[in-house]
Amino acid sequence: MPVDGVVEREPGSDLSASDRAGRAIDELFEAVLDDTGDAHVRRLVSESWQRSLAAAIDPSTPLPPLRFDPAEGRARLDAHPLHQVMPLLRANLVSIAEEAKHVVVVTDETGTVLWRDGASAVLGPADRVGLVEGSCWSEEAIGTNAMGTGLALGRPVQIHSTEHLVRAVHAWTCVAAPVVDPDTGRIIGAIDITGPRRTIHPAMLALVTATAQLAENQMRMRLAIADERLRARNEGHLASLRGTPGALVTPTGRIIAGDPFGSWPERVDLAGGADRVRLADGREMHVEPLAEGYLLTATRRTASAPEPRRHALTLRFLGDGNPTVVLDGECHALTLRPAEILTALALNPEGLTAERLAFLLYGDDGNQTTVRGEIHRLRALIGTDVLKTRPYRLDAVVDTDFGSVRRALREGRVAEALRACGGPLLPRSDAPEIRGARDELEVGLRRAVLESDDVELVHAYANHRLGRDDLEAHELLVDMLPAGDPRRAVAESRAARLLNE
Repeated sequence: MPVDGVVEREPGSDLSASDRAGRAIDELFEAVLDDTGDAHVRRLVSESWQRSLAAAIDPSTPLPPLRFDPAEGRARLDAHPLHQVMPLLRANLVSIAEEAKHVVVVTDETGTVLWRDGASAVLGPADRVGLVEGSCWSEEAIGTNAMGTGLALGRPVQIHSTEHLVRAVHAWTCVAAPVVDPDTGRIIGAIDITGPRRTIHPAMLALVTATAQLAENQMRMRLAIADERLRARNEGHLASLRGTPGALVTPTGRIIAGDPFGSWPERVDLAGGADRVRLADGREMHVEPLAEGYLLTATRRTASAPEPRRHALTLRFLGDGNPTVVLDGECHALTLRPAEILTALALNPEGLTAERLAFLLYGDDGNQTTVRGEIHRLRALIGTDVLKTRPYRLDAVVDTDFGSVRRALREGRVAEALRACGGPLLPRSDAPEIRGARDELEVGLRRAVLESDDVELVHAYANHRLGRDDLEAHELLVDMLPAGDPRRAVAESRAARLLNE
């Protein structure tokens, strides 16, 4: 019995590609009849079959393709936006899946499995059909299934038994719901529950759908808090534009504040790292990187603009790249010595005498004359109204990437501090003040992580620029991870290597 959209074949005609697809769908339809006795195939399913066959998926395919080794799953998950809501997903789904003898799965936007858990009785059978970390369940990879079809349609889906295109998974029924990132508006993954075909409860689809919505709401709350912090730390940049139109932009291109109010789109495309962007209304804007996000400024400043209340200064000094400073929306690359001076002044906002600054930069061998020469050159770069004298101090709204990390640590936001830390503070500097601040930041971050009793945080630190060669962190990770966790073998291997070194 044919399905909607399948062309009837004349007897004796050659089988074209479309004919072969039609015959395959007829066979699938018969399989559904054998399984359910129902003459109706849902349009959602028949249309998915046609998409899958158009992608050259063979119903006899035994396993989905493996996009990465299962041992990499946790590291992939740590780097994915859904990592932040995993405690919620575990709390809402794992116990239910274990009790009902099901498997719960989280995929990325391509349908590739990032994480899997569930009842031990079904994990072995799930392994045999390739439902493991790293396997891809998109329609283009393995045909009709709840994860792939839900991602293709952008809505919750249940696929029962023989509704799957591939016969190897006819013993299973799955329900899945996509998750939309409130930051970008794009689907970033799917949440799925899969189990033996006769055991999936009708309420499972509603459960998965509600959990996906809870995850999106939690991400939306976190995003609102991050936006407010970004606004508070960078509003000085807008105030410094002297009436010229400008806007604060998140790292993903959302505009969260602008002057004048109400004249900005919801987001701009900052792909490719361009230094300017054209808005839909034709305005061309400069794009200046800040410590967090970007500042948009009009390419031409208003001649009769009022004087700013205060200048805005952003210092980006963490990591191995070149240090940069953003002053009132304009970005400047720095050599090491002026970066050290700005760091010392940012760490001592009350100001420093030439003698004290010389000591902080050079130790007992410091020379005030040398410092005065460096200050003179730095004032020529950033302005005499920004770098004041008697004492030397910064007269600006100052925001620094190392300050963001220190602030997050003080407030107990350890995971956020780790994410914000791009590496050591001015790693090529030997200045006493910089070495002290660098050590304080790294030691404080390390201690907060290792004392957190949070295995995910310790794992993230062990893979971070600062913790990659930390033997104690890897040994602690080995102790914290259960025997069956694939991350444990990686941590053991790294710990052994570090111990031998």
